[in-house]
Amino acid sequence: MTYLSIRALERRFGSVTALAGVDLDVSEKSRTAIVGPSGSGKTTLLRLIAGFDRPDGGSISLDGTTIVDGQQSVPAHKRGIGVIAQDGALFPHLSVGDNIGFGIERGEPDRAGHIAALAETVGLKRSMLDRRPDQLSGGQQQRVAIARALAREPRLMLLDEPFSALDTGLRGAMRKAVGDILDNAGVTTILVTHDQSEALSFADQVAVMDGGSLAQVGSPRELYFRPKSRMVAEFLGESIVLPARIEQGTAICSFGRLTLFEPYGASTHVMIRPEQVAMSRNGTNAADGCGATVTGVEFAGSQCLVTLELASRSQKMPRPIVLHRSGYDLPERGERVWLSVKGHVHAMD
Repeated sequence: MTYLSIRALERRFGSVTALAGVDLDVSEKSRTAIVGPSGSGKTTLLRLIAGFDRPDGGSISLDGTTIVDGQQSVPAHKRGIGVIAQDGALFPHLSVGDNIGFGIERGEPDRAGHIAALAETVGLKRSMLDRRPDQLSGGQQQRVAIARALAREPRLMLLDEPFSALDTGLRGAMRKAVGDILDNAGVTTILVTHDQSEALSFADQVAVMDGGSLAQVGSPRELYFRPKSRMVAEFLGESIVLPARIEQGTAICSFGRLTLFEPYGASTHVMIRPEQVAMSRNGTNAADGCGATVTGVEFAGSQCLVTLELASRSQKMPRPIVLHRSGYDLPERGERVWLSVKGHVHAMD
């Protein structure tokens, strides 16, 4: 069931078009991630949904109610939408408890109990309620921001790069914790992020923006393994794009004959994710692989980089292939290896 519906949304800043007729549907109680390069329009889209800005055209409906119709819009504070920013935007002069309870009416019965329950929901101890935000860690501050947003019982939660200020080790754990909290509360969520892996791991649906438009919308697996364009393929992760000839549901390329997800007869290239490429020291002349020469090895523990020069069956490759490999039993520079591809691959123009 569509919960948030965006139709033909436009926003211009002078001669610059930030959004060019965006259409997007978000299901109830789902997680959607919006990603794209800088200047692609993702933050503008988030601001229009929140009500912090007005569009030049288009409409937004939330749970069957129109909140934007052209330049007519419902004020931000009446939309029932929660927003969590990158730094949490906590009030430094208020205690943790007062920050959480900022949106709760002073006269509400058992207001203190409600605040304590919200703190417990996001994994904060009651003993922290009297502290100031600067006495908490970055992860704890984000939990306070979530509790404050949940206090208003939002119909939709917008996350604006909420994990980017956290240490790398904490980011993954915090992302999972926030997802679990919002799932348990039954809140539909939209995440805007520049981190591709974050989008893929957090969301049920990923929307890739480019130049003010949506380049592709779909499940994380669909976009990662079957992107509609090179832009989507390369933005969501490292990719190997090779010239190919499509024949009867297979692609004939430098790696031999590979099975396609979908047989696009007019396609001229095939996309392979580097993790699909298996590397062996036992070279063969089989039809399902090819030889390569190791031109570089960069040791980095569990994630080492191996650069390979792949000799095409018909032509020299325009650029080397880089694979991530474990530090155990790495090949040496100059060594000849055999490469083969696992699983299905994707055809594209």
